[in-house]
Amino acid sequence: MTEIGTRERILDAAARLLTESDGAPLSTRAVCAAAGIGAPSLYHHFGDKDGLLDAVVAYGFERFIADERARSATGDPVEELRRGWDANVTYGLEYPAFYTLMYGTARRGEAADEAYRVLVELVEKVARAGRLRVPVETAARMISAAGVGVTLSLISGDRNDPELSPRAREAVLAAVTTDQLDDGPSSPSALAVALATALADRTPAALTEAETTLLREWLTRLAGA
Repeated sequence: MTEIGTRERILDAAARLLTESDGAPLSTRAVCAAAGIGAPSLYHHFGDKDGLLDAVVAYGFERFIADERARSATGDPVEELRRGWDANVTYGLEYPAFYTLMYGTARRGEAADEAYRVLVELVEKVARAGRLRVPVETAARMISAAGVGVTLSLISGDRNDPELSPRAREAVLAAVTTDQLDDGPSSPSALAVALATALADRTPAALTEAETTLLREWLTRLAGA
């Protein structure tokens, strides 16, 4: 068995045991047995149990990100945010031990940052469409905090409330997005967010760098109005 193959086999075993654990702590002895390896091999690849758990968290985020990237676009950026929220909740309920380890502990890393960037990309699409009421980072933080909170709440015992997630989702989306037909194009804050997002990584040829900085400041103030 190759070094890479051994590591993946251990992670697969740990992930399977977590999925089947019903909240029970992960045992390195059980992981070794499930992977068909000895303890020295596990410690060679991960150092200790904490190293294994950190790797399992990264593994969980990578699976979630792959699912998010594979989802087809709808053409409606707000609907894509809605689908992203639902996918997050579904993932948490299907893999509660995984999700709790990913979001209910301090074990975060680059994979968690990448998962957050996926959300930011979705929010940026809404901003470019002129349908975001608040700055991109503000909206992303609100959606992330609310979505994770709702999912952990459902995992911990609120599964009998089927309306909790959709109600929370719609409340958050109403707070950060505009309605395309009613006030999207005519909302100054939404248009300011859209222009600020478009200018995030570039300086317009007609403006100096100082003028662009001032324009961004004005747009930020309008977006927060």
